[in-house]
Amino acid sequence: MNSVGVIGAGTMGNGIAHVFAQAGFKVHLIDVQQNQLDKALQSISRNFDRHIAKGALTEEQKSIALANINTFTDLAAGIQSVDLVVEAATENIELKLKIFKQLDEAASKHCILATNTSSISITRIAAATKRPEQVIGMHFMNPVPVMKLVEIINGYATAREITEKIAELSRKLGKIPCIVNDYPGFVANRILMPMINEAIYSLYEGVAGVQEIDTVMKLGMAHPMGPLQLADFIGLDVCLSIMNVLYSGFGNAKYAPCPLLVNMVTAGYLGAKSGEGFYKYTSGSKELIVSPRFA
Repeated sequence: MNSVGVIGAGTMGNGIAHVFAQAGFKVHLIDVQQNQLDKALQSISRNFDRHIAKGALTEEQKSIALANINTFTDLAAGIQSVDLVVEAATENIELKLKIFKQLDEAASKHCILATNTSSISITRIAAATKRPEQVIGMHFMNPVPVMKLVEIINGYATAREITEKIAELSRKLGKIPCIVNDYPGFVANRILMPMINEAIYSLYEGVAGVQEIDTVMKLGMAHPMGPLQLADFIGLDVCLSIMNVLYSGFGNAKYAPCPLLVNMVTAGYLGAKSGEGFYKYTSGSKELIVSPRFA
C-alpha cells in the first residue's frame, strides 16, 4: 500500500493526510472546495512546525512530507491510482452513501474503501457498494497527529484480510489499532457520548454549573478535559448526530439527546467552531470563559 486518497479536507481529513504523508505515503487530498484544500495545507504545515519546535521533526522531513500531498477537487481523478481511500466528510449518512457509490465506480478493484465515521453503520455504507468485503471503518481520534488510537470497525461483510491489512497499516502510522464490530456508536462513542449527554442533562436540570460539572470530571475522574468542554471541542452538532444514531439504533430512551443539546444546535451554538457553546471562544485567547447563557 503506497498511495492513499483522503476525502474531505476539514479538521479530520487534514489530520489524516498529515499522518499518512509523514509516514511516507503518497496522499491525494480531495475536497470539492479549493479554498478548503488550501486551508488544509496551511494547517498541516503549521502542525509540522509545532513538531519541529519540539525537536520531533526536521525541516527536511517537513518538506518531504508536504511534497507527498497532492490536492484534487475532482473525486474520480483523485482516487484513480490509490490503494486505499479514507473518507472523512461530514457525518451525514446520505452524503456518505453518495460518496461511497462514487468511490465504488471510480476506484480500482483492489482499492480498500475506509470511512472515518464516528458512529454511522459500516454495514449500511458498504451496502452502497459492490465490494462490501473491502469496506471498513478507520476511525481516527482528534487531533489525529497526536492521538494514538485508531478504532477499526468491521462491517458485516468485511473480509478478515482487509481488517488485518488496515490494522497493520495503522501500526505503520505509529497508531494503536483496536478492532471492534459494527453496532451503533461502536465502542468509543457508545461510551463517550452518553456520558457527555448526561453532563448536559446535569446542567439542564440545574444539578450544577458548567465549570462545576467539568471540574468534577477532571479532578475526580482524572479526565484531561471536562465533558462539556469536550462537547464544544467535538462540535455540538456532531454530538447530537451521534446521539441520534444511538437512539435510533437501539430504540432505548437512555440514548435520547438532551433537549438543551437539541436547542443549542438548532440555534447555531455549536461549540468552538461557532465561537460559543457551553464556553465562549475569543480568537487568540486561551482563557476558558463560560458562555454568558450559563454564567
